[in-house]
Amino acid sequence: MVGLNINHLTIVRDSLSGQRRIDDNTFTSLAVLADRLRRLKELDRNFEDINFSNDVEKLTRQKKSIAVC
Repeated sequence: MVGLNINHLTIVRDSLSGQRRIDDNTFTSLAVLADRLRRLKELDRNFEDINFSNDVEKLTRQKKSIAVC
């Protein structure tokens, strides 16, 4: 199961660290991970306090501001 997630995790991690440029693939991977986290929270209340890091939240806001411009 972990192997299925590694690509999206790697894309977001590398984008945040500057090892790859932030592009549509970054935001697609971020959306996939956000959906998985949402579903996990729905399945088990023990995960309800789990959130993305501040850096990921900033990246999410960056995408929203680009979409508005």
